[in-house]
Amino acid sequence: MRTRLIASIAVGAAVVLGTSGCAMLAPQGTTIQYSPADGMNVPDSSGPLQVRNALIVANEDGSEGNLVAAIVNASDAAEVLNIEVGEGAGAVALTVRVPAGSVKSLGDGETRPLLIQGLDTIPGATVSVYFQSGDGEGARTDIPVLDGTLDYLAPLVP
Repeated sequence: MRTRLIASIAVGAAVVLGTSGCAMLAPQGTTIQYSPADGMNVPDSSGPLQVRNALIVANEDGSEGNLVAAIVNASDAAEVLNIEVGEGAGAVALTVRVPAGSVKSLGDGETRPLLIQGLDTIPGATVSVYFQSGDGEGARTDIPVLDGTLDYLAPLVP
């Protein structure tokens, strides 16, 4: 009788470990942070401004594009976001001023997106973009380059 009890406990433990053991070892997909949109969120190390859903909508040959993003300023002072698209000698520098306690949405119909001339990146690729504001150290993020195939992106093509 005692042997049956021990055997049933051992079988039960083997079934529990066999069916749920992977959950203890594998990373859970729901704990991984990601950007649930077409663009990318920039790490908060870029400074007091938060850049959300950043993407570039380019023309067919990728020679120029429009930077589209939402820039959040939760501070009590106006801030300037410094942006450097690309790396090295061909990098393009841009700036955006964001009033205190507001959100500036580039390309939302009220505010124009930032035009990047000399982009030289075809749609479907990514481009390295550096964002920095205030006294933050800044953050470099790979931003997707899209085209106007989707209806809501068509008006944003330069």
